[in-house]
Amino acid sequence: MKIPMSSRLLACCNYVHKGARVADIGCDHGYLGIYLLTNGIASSTIESDVAEQPLESARRNARKFSVAKKMTFCLSNGVQDIPRDFDTMVCAGMGADTMISILGSAPWLKDAKYQLILQCQSRRPELRSWLYENGYRIKRETLAKDGKFIYPVMEVVYEPGFCLTPAQCHISPALLESGSELLPDFYDRVVSGVRTSVAGLSRSGSEKLPEFAAILADLEALEGQIHGNRT
Repeated sequence: MKIPMSSRLLACCNYVHKGARVADIGCDHGYLGIYLLTNGIASSTIESDVAEQPLESARRNARKFSVAKKMTFCLSNGVQDIPRDFDTMVCAGMGADTMISILGSAPWLKDAKYQLILQCQSRRPELRSWLYENGYRIKRETLAKDGKFIYPVMEVVYEPGFCLTPAQCHISPALLESGSELLPDFYDRVVSGVRTSVAGLSRSGSEKLPEFAAILADLEALEGQIHGNRT
């Protein structure tokens, strides 16, 4: 049987270290954990969700793919009620506010032994900014495309002492170094969004205009570097 995996979930799986004990927070159908186990990547997984219905779906799928014995199922709001015997935490398909809430309520994750894999659906600049303000660093970042959408996927570690500029919160240094073939398209979308914000702030006379104009200028300065990599 083939496991129905999206490109963004596969990108998350590609960051998981061999033999890792993985906590999939907001596991939904459980396919990410099932993929990691059936492909010999993870040694065990914790499947966690805030609602019983998706958790039951994950249980059914785990039995179908014969990996239930290597999975622990937890009804939990974020990481509040899950065992802490894991190495890697995956949060995929959530918005920045939810991810910040999960991380902010678990200060014990501020430990270099944890690998965090985050696939954020919205307000990614705010998430990147929060991560660095709280001592986390984006070690690697790549892009995955599902349909018409392009999703960043981050590998994050606790490593205080680093910072990002406001423009780097939109396009991180790790993303610039990724070599992803999707980067030019993603960059164009980000810049277009910032230009729209600048135009709106200009019309309203907002005091935030100088800040966003500076971000736009810094992003536009990257255009040659990014589009020069297009093959």
